[in-house]
Amino acid sequence: MKKNIAIIMGGYSSEYEISIKSGNVVYQHLNKSRYNPYRIIITTEKWVYLDDDNKESPVNKSDFSIDTSQGKVHFDCVFNAIHGTPGEDGILQAYFELIGIPQTSCNHYQAALTFNKRDLLSVLKPYGIHCATSYYLNLGDTIDEKAIVEKVGLPCFVKANRAGSSYGISKVYKKEKIKAAIDIAFSEDNEVIIESFLDGTEVSVGVINYENEVKVLPITEIVSENDFFDYEAKYQGKSQEITPARISKVQETNVTKLAASIYKILGLKGYSRSEFIFIGDIPYLLEVNTTPGLTEESILPQQAMEASISLEKLFGSAIEEALR
Repeated sequence: MKKNIAIIMGGYSSEYEISIKSGNVVYQHLNKSRYNPYRIIITTEKWVYLDDDNKESPVNKSDFSIDTSQGKVHFDCVFNAIHGTPGEDGILQAYFELIGIPQTSCNHYQAALTFNKRDLLSVLKPYGIHCATSYYLNLGDTIDEKAIVEKVGLPCFVKANRAGSSYGISKVYKKEKIKAAIDIAFSEDNEVIIESFLDGTEVSVGVINYENEVKVLPITEIVSENDFFDYEAKYQGKSQEITPARISKVQETNVTKLAASIYKILGLKGYSRSEFIFIGDIPYLLEVNTTPGLTEESILPQQAMEASISLEKLFGSAIEEALR
């Protein structure tokens, strides 16, 4: 009997449009002989089911069911394609755990932890995982540019602590520009992390639970045409994403082991995509994404295709792992 799958997309953050694209790709590629897929749009204003004629009908939030022309539909599993809040920060994961519906991304604690860059790095540092030197600010704190430069140096990266797709990130070369960059970061979040610049090869490593095993996908090298891997580089063609990465065997071994180790240390499930920069042969962790982009152009699907995993198999496997 076919399973009813809710593909949730949208969300409350600046990543809304990217999430809609990811969700629609999942909808297109799910095996229709095994699954009945339903597109569910979640925004701050409404939760709705979108049919093939783009007609909206409300979602019953008490049990996450919908009413259709064929009757009431309850879901066997939720495929999470929401980037940012509330799909990547643990809020919806907790909701689905409470009402007892399996979902494809990690559990609520792991989602909240990985979405918070400062907390994630604090948890992983005792395991000997290398990362950039960092300086933290909360909204309302006194901004001491001299202290920031003494701690992290120049150039440095000013980032919104809880945001994705490079929203709220600036690369700063001069002390006088730090305040403006912090203001940009605060437009996305009320917490900021400022990190030292790491000068090396940047790679992205996908880790998935595939056929009941933790699998590290082929590594992608990031070569941005811009000053760093910003929104334009990620989504508007201003970068090369080279899979497999042009790195040494030692580097490949080191980052593969580290990405798998992080996945297991954190107790993740579903998909993750971790970003690293090599200093010599040592990979330094930048961040961990637990609902990465899923369009045909996105990094994780590219890596899956390199590993001879079709999008149909990639998405279907996530559902089967969640149901298991």
